[in-house]
Amino acid sequence: MHPNTDVHDFQFKAKHAANFLEEGNKVKVSVIFKGRELAYTEQGEELINKFIDTLTDIAKVEVSPKMEGRSMSAILVPLSKKGKKQKQG
Repeated sequence: MHPNTDVHDFQFKAKHAANFLEEGNKVKVSVIFKGRELAYTEQGEELINKFIDTLTDIAKVEVSPKMEGRSMSAILVPLSKKGKKQKQG
């Protein structure tokens, strides 16, 4: 995502992230800053926090949002491991 990601794009990405989390997978959400967008790191952090809030009912934060070069990212893990199948025998 970028700091100025549209509402529809945000909802689309959140829906797909929810599907991954329900399957038992981790999700890494990143906001990439290009050029002058680097001046809007607060908007990027707000976007990541909004993404986390959207998925709080099915996920928890494993790694808090942090800057890494020109991107800010956080890692979410599912609350339950329902999606993973246990091995038999």
